[in-house]
Amino acid sequence: MIKVASRLTQLTTVGLNRSNQVSTALPVVSLFSGAGGLDLAIERADSEPLAPHDLGSGLARVAVATDYNGPALQTLAQNFPHTKSINGDIRLLETDQLLASAGLSQSDPVLVVGGPPCTPFSKSGFWLEQKRESRDPNASLLDEYVRVVRETRPEAFILENVQGLTYKTHKEQFERLLKGLTELGYNPQWKVLLAADYGVPQLRRRVFVVGRRDGRVFEFPKPTHSGWSEHTRKFDSDLIPHVTSQSAFAGLVEPTEPDEYVDGQYGDLAAEIPPGQNYLWHTTRYGGRDHFEWRSRYWTFLLRLDPNRPSTTLQAQPGPYVGPFHWDNVTTEQGAERARRLRVPEILRLMSFPDDFIVPTKRADVQRQLGNAVPLELGKAVARALLTQLGYIPMEKPVPLSIPLSLSA
Repeated sequence: MIKVASRLTQLTTVGLNRSNQVSTALPVVSLFSGAGGLDLAIERADSEPLAPHDLGSGLARVAVATDYNGPALQTLAQNFPHTKSINGDIRLLETDQLLASAGLSQSDPVLVVGGPPCTPFSKSGFWLEQKRESRDPNASLLDEYVRVVRETRPEAFILENVQGLTYKTHKEQFERLLKGLTELGYNPQWKVLLAADYGVPQLRRRVFVVGRRDGRVFEFPKPTHSGWSEHTRKFDSDLIPHVTSQSAFAGLVEPTEPDEYVDGQYGDLAAEIPPGQNYLWHTTRYGGRDHFEWRSRYWTFLLRLDPNRPSTTLQAQPGPYVGPFHWDNVTTEQGAERARRLRVPEILRLMSFPDDFIVPTKRADVQRQLGNAVPLELGKAVARALLTQLGYIPMEKPVPLSIPLSLSA
């Protein structure tokens, strides 16, 4: 308790004036930053849950961010004007350069955070032999994360990735990651978390690895929400129900977008699929046409959202017939009924991002950057738990059950 009290006293002026944020906030180093989903979560760690317009107190700030993807860093720069950014290959980036760009020295960063590119560990691409055998060269980026932690010596770290990193296929890389962090004294803890269990209207599973320099065990945040998912029909009735897609979209009045129709070879079939169903509707076991063989496609093929449930995982690079698509049909200029793709404001809501988050102008870039991002409320839950256990945030008050399910303002 002495530790907590002393740190809170030291930080009493933090957040009183957000214009002082850059000079007073806890410095954070962000690796593999992408568009800044985890960064946003860190900077809003002490904001209210499901309050997208609550900016937090300014307790922490991302001092420097780096990524190989230039367009993603441009998005980050628009949303984090105070953050220094470095575009390039982390394997060629010296830690001293990373720190110096933000005016930091070793041990200055309170946190190192980031999610190495998930492609090597994702289910997507498992048809490639090198991925099935875990020989993807990009998997070495996990070692670069360990290197930066070793050379910066932050008070703690947060690493995020797809659930696939924990699969038997990638056991060697995952165990090497944990061993490297353990040898540094950080006592890494890991857990797969379901985003919907923390107020995100999306059934998205991500693994988080968290460690503290003092070696104390990090305790993961307990779920605040519950509901049935694709893996279980059990849920905790004492928790807040999962946020549904329909409630997440409440209040949105967005214009149509170019190429939002699901047309072409499967246009008619997609339009006939009911909410919550996929291509299996058009097999002998359901009520549609007898067009597909049972379980001959990926689950997301022609998948429609169920308005009464969270969305399935949003894909970063979906094919033209990969959902989820909206549950409502739209009418084309020619009068045909068609399923439609999710619009950008809807994608932001399903990621629990604020409506005013600045995104690229090209739809493909939006899908790629947000599909690769950490959902805000999930990242906030982990960051808030860590900063609380480190003594920078007072012990959390219980989450009120009266929290509105809508993500609108």
